[in-house]
Amino acid sequence: MKSELVVDVQQKEISIALLEDSRLVSLQKESRNIAYAVGDLYLAKVKKIMPGLNAAFLDVGYEKDAFLHYLDLGPQFSSYTSFLQEAMADKKKIPNISKFKLEPDIPKQGTIQNVLQPGQQLLVQIAKEPISSKGPRLTTELSFTGRFMVLMPFGDKISISQKIKSTEEKIRLRQLIGSIKPKGFSVIVRTSAENKRVAELNNEMRTLVKCWEESIAKMQRSQPPMLIYEEDSRAVSVIRDIFSPNFENIYVNEAETFSQIQNYVALIAPENKDIVKLYDKDVPIFDHFNITRQIKSSFGKTVSFKSGAYIIIEHTEALHVIDVNSGNRSKASPDQESNALDVNLKAADEIARQLRLRDMGGIIVIDFIDMNKVEHRQTLYDHMREVMANDRARHNILPLSKFGLMQITRQRVRPVLDITTSETCPSCFGKGEIQPSLLFTDKLGEKLDYLVNILQVKKFNMYVHPYVEAYIKKGMFSLYGKWRRRFGRGFKVIADESLAYLQYRVVDDAGKEIDLKEESDFSSNQSKTHARQKNREKEEKDS
Repeated sequence: MKSELVVDVQQKEISIALLEDSRLVSLQKESRNIAYAVGDLYLAKVKKIMPGLNAAFLDVGYEKDAFLHYLDLGPQFSSYTSFLQEAMADKKKIPNISKFKLEPDIPKQGTIQNVLQPGQQLLVQIAKEPISSKGPRLTTELSFTGRFMVLMPFGDKISISQKIKSTEEKIRLRQLIGSIKPKGFSVIVRTSAENKRVAELNNEMRTLVKCWEESIAKMQRSQPPMLIYEEDSRAVSVIRDIFSPNFENIYVNEAETFSQIQNYVALIAPENKDIVKLYDKDVPIFDHFNITRQIKSSFGKTVSFKSGAYIIIEHTEALHVIDVNSGNRSKASPDQESNALDVNLKAADEIARQLRLRDMGGIIVIDFIDMNKVEHRQTLYDHMREVMANDRARHNILPLSKFGLMQITRQRVRPVLDITTSETCPSCFGKGEIQPSLLFTDKLGEKLDYLVNILQVKKFNMYVHPYVEAYIKKGMFSLYGKWRRRFGRGFKVIADESLAYLQYRVVDDAGKEIDLKEESDFSSNQSKTHARQKNREKEEKDS
């Protein structure tokens, strides 16, 4: 199976697509200025205690107060609070955690009001991003994640990933980590640490310890609410979690992000450094790899798959509901039971892909086509477990109920990725009346005149719908050629599949989008007046 990553870096967000045999199986979008992302550390203040929920609400600067449950305090909460008190008491000195005496664990069945009080300052970590109307969910079990390990202060345990099957390798890693681990830290060894040299593991260990020390130093000179620690690069943090040595290519369309990812891959897998490639063509990177078309067809309420069958996906606050329909199948079997099994098996493949693609979490209820035979129901259950085996998110699948429903719970740490595939008309903005579409190219010509002659922008790319691009460039004496003779050859008209029919956008040679929507549309008369003025000035100069 050919696996590739495609990274699309835009001004406001980064999109990362995972392709398997050129088929989109995972899509992640990260805002470039995102706040309250999983793993970020904040200095927060306790606002109110809720004994009935056995939890507290904290102010981390978000519009909604963040939620901290007693069970998310962690067993080492007493050691944690003592360390914070010592660090805040003397802000000129960072306490040495290696010499810090750990205190007994707090009881599992304790109450929140016995350990927290309003106004108390805590160093917390985002465990779940804000979802819908809810604020972030917090934890005080702090952790610093690297490629090979996870470092957790206030402990002294070493845990090895269960995916490492070799007993000899587990013993080697346990002894190795025990020899380089500072006192006062627990370590979870990740699967990617298998067969790694001590120098690589030791280097990452020192890096994570340094992150901890810098976080404490920043906390000492901060007032809540305040962001204390976050990842340097969103693209690198996402790739860190999904990177696999099996990747054949990683394509990036921005030089700075390309350099960051290449340096990261060179650090963790030097032999794979050359798989990171800079994409520098004018055609949008997602269009080049046929990702935009797959996004348009894979998101939305109704998703079709093989042989005319389709599924309908509905989202609610508490759960996701998926309905399987056979549709107008071209290869329907005369046996209804076999036909239902065939559709359900193909639907299971698509549903497993959709869960990863949309990052759907929480409770998922699937209404498969009814099947009477017990062996067919078991076959479907086994098949769903098999196709979900590659899903990195923790999940649990229950067999079909007597109503033909399958229930799945899947780990949810961020909002579901819901991309609207329907397009609002860019001319009428949903009002129902538009300007004559035949005059759209006249409007583009006016915009080019405005850009070149008024704004004095000489080099830029204008992106339009593929149909419009084909019309502009058709024939030997095309409209495109006419424009380039009139306005110069510093601009290009390029097709962009993500745009609606009468939509356009302009990007300068530095990659920055030029916002023309705020400017009033210049009428033909204004353009003619401007042309006459230029001609008059030229005549006066000649005379």
